[in-house]
Amino acid sequence: MAEKGMLIVVSAPSGTGKGAIIDRLMSDDSNIRHSVSATTREPRNGEVDGKSYYFISRKEFERMINDSELLEWDEYCGNYYGTPRKYIEEATENGTDVILDITVAGAISIRKNYSDAVMIFVLPPSIAELENRIKNRGSESQESLRKRLDYAYSEFRHVGDYEYVVVNDDLETAVGEVKTIIKAERMKYRRNPSILDELYKGEIK
Repeated sequence: MAEKGMLIVVSAPSGTGKGAIIDRLMSDDSNIRHSVSATTREPRNGEVDGKSYYFISRKEFERMINDSELLEWDEYCGNYYGTPRKYIEEATENGTDVILDITVAGAISIRKNYSDAVMIFVLPPSIAELENRIKNRGSESQESLRKRLDYAYSEFRHVGDYEYVVVNDDLETAVGEVKTIIKAERMKYRRNPSILDELYKGEIK
């Protein structure tokens, strides 16, 4: 296992299915934890405060910005979203990999401060399928649907800022591809610089 936990950044347009991918990763890998984001938007049906998001007021969110309590933050469709700093730092220091489900702007901010973050962008198989998935949630007005699609188009232009691209046409396939990425990243020497000493107990001079 790597000496320090990784930051795994996953970005995707709303409706692409990244939440389902992340849920499977955490279910199948006990060393992966999900960083719960803070947001000022209202909870959707079935969402739980402290598990889905930390649902807070704009005033509290802006206080967290001013007090440097957020690793990154962004405003999306009229609401703030951000990553609380403390949990991330404690978990990675203890060797736990932390997965972040964040916007493109937030991901770019993370990359500036954490150059070894693993950057993954999830794409839908088509624009039509993306629109269908958003509609099927039943939580969007026609206006909010259009805003989310327009925002998705702007996010697509930043795919080149990521190291890996996964197309979520089939959930099992997409999960398998992300697992492969994580496994390869864990095996990189820069994440395991003391591996020779651990294996050979100082026999190599």
